[in-house]
Amino acid sequence: MGVRTARKKKGLVIVNTGHGKGKTTAALGLLLRAWGRGMRVCVVQFIKHEGGSWGEVKAAKKLGIEWHKMGDGFTWMSKDMDETAAKARHGWRLAQEKIAGGEYDVVLLDEFTYPLVYGWIDVEEVVGWLRDHKPAMTHVIITGRDAPPELVEFADLVTEMRKVKHPFDQGIRAQPGIEF
Repeated sequence: MGVRTARKKKGLVIVNTGHGKGKTTAALGLLLRAWGRGMRVCVVQFIKHEGGSWGEVKAAKKLGIEWHKMGDGFTWMSKDMDETAAKARHGWRLAQEKIAGGEYDVVLLDEFTYPLVYGWIDVEEVVGWLRDHKPAMTHVIITGRDAPPELVEFADLVTEMRKVKHPFDQGIRAQPGIEF
């Protein structure tokens, strides 16, 4: 069936994964496109510190895009992994409310693969919940490295970013407006 003959409409589950740069950036591009089309959008961001004010957060605030930062920073530097895991579980409960509530057309779960990979949130439970509770026309975007196979199988669209070359490998620091 060709693109022009397809008739079915469905809210998609989209996964951006892999070890290359651009997972969140691509998701934000999609979110911005949806926002520009008058769709209602929301971001629930896992891992990054709840007090952070990166470029994308500043832009979202200016645009009036709802954004929730649910983490305590880079997990490998956490002083209390139990608290870090609890923040992720709290973020998932918030994400469930935002998805099931029907208030949004697109919900981005940024860096959500990490709580799944670390075992803080059960991937089978997430897939089952999305299957049973995601409204039919709501799009959910999930980003992060190492997306579990169960999530990849369930998703409608999966893109893997592969690193070919990165400035970090050349000793170049992360730069405002490019990495954050």
